[in-house]
Amino acid sequence: MPSSLTDEQKAKITQWVADGASLAEVQKRLAAEFSVSLTYMDTRFLLDDLNLTVKEKPKPSPAAELSNAAAAPTDAPSVSPLGGPEAPAGPGGKVKVWVDKIVRPGAALSGGVTFSDGQSAEWYMDQTGRLGLIPKTKGYQPKQTDVQDFQIALQEEMTRMGY
Repeated sequence: MPSSLTDEQKAKITQWVADGASLAEVQKRLAAEFSVSLTYMDTRFLLDDLNLTVKEKPKPSPAAELSNAAAAPTDAPSVSPLGGPEAPAGPGGKVKVWVDKIVRPGAALSGGVTFSDGQSAEWYMDQTGRLGLIPKTKGYQPKQTDVQDFQIALQEEMTRMGY
């Protein structure tokens, strides 16, 4: 598939990488702009064939990580104090999501969420992709709009992290 790209398309891909696009972003733009559907691994091979290296995002300083970890609710039963930085608020700015650096046992991914009413919960995703919530307050049910905002914010955070 990569050999069927024109020189103009290859130049555009080179520009995307130079502008700081991630591997996932290159993969999405190939599909959107050139109708070229590649797997993540094939996209890596393409960039290797073009002698391109994706720039790694700078890691936050330890002081920044500590301040972000402090922003996460610490009274949630098993949300790691080493949780990652909070994701930007979802649509409407009401729901905040973060991903744990140390994944909850039995989960593929885990983290926490604070809903628009201030209630918090832990979330986890199992190996089959099912999403679960464990509210801090027993019996708590978030509003449907908060659940939708949570799912969107989580998807954006996972995309940002390269999942």
